[in-house]
Amino acid sequence: MSEEMLNELKQIGLKIGKNVDIMSETIIDRSHAFLIEIGDNVTLAHRVYILAHDASTKKQLGYTKIGRVKIGNNVFIGAQSIVLPNTTIGNHVIIGAGSVVSKNIPDNSVAVGNPAKVICSYEEYMAKNAEMMKNRKLFSQDYTLRNPNLTEEMKQEMIEATKDGFCYIV
Repeated sequence: MSEEMLNELKQIGLKIGKNVDIMSETIIDRSHAFLIEIGDNVTLAHRVYILAHDASTKKQLGYTKIGRVKIGNNVFIGAQSIVLPNTTIGNHVIIGAGSVVSKNIPDNSVAVGNPAKVICSYEEYMAKNAEMMKNRKLFSQDYTLRNPNLTEEMKQEMIEATKDGFCYIV
């Protein structure tokens, strides 16, 4: 999301905390941005969609439903997830890619799916990954596209390391 668009949303009333990363093609409901609050240390991955309105009732009833969206602190929302109106995502939460948040997600949770359901606690998820990291290849930032010297050999090393499961990169 461009800085210009983000500033426009803030002028409309979007409340947004510190250290928020909003990846490309993310959409935040412009028409009701003043109903949306995003906490500190939040990542909205590519193509996340945050809606504060639901026009499914407009033609039949003449009114569109609206509802607040509150995203807590230390939240990661995975790529192509949708956050629907009248929902709260607590603090220390991970929403898996492609999830649809249609109900509140409590603090310290990992939720996935359509509709998003809690599958474990935040602590359990982090502990499991910390344990997995002990036996998996860890790659430095030199192995990212930010490194202009990323070689074909380095790419091949990552391909080989991920043949039998996850690896980790800074």
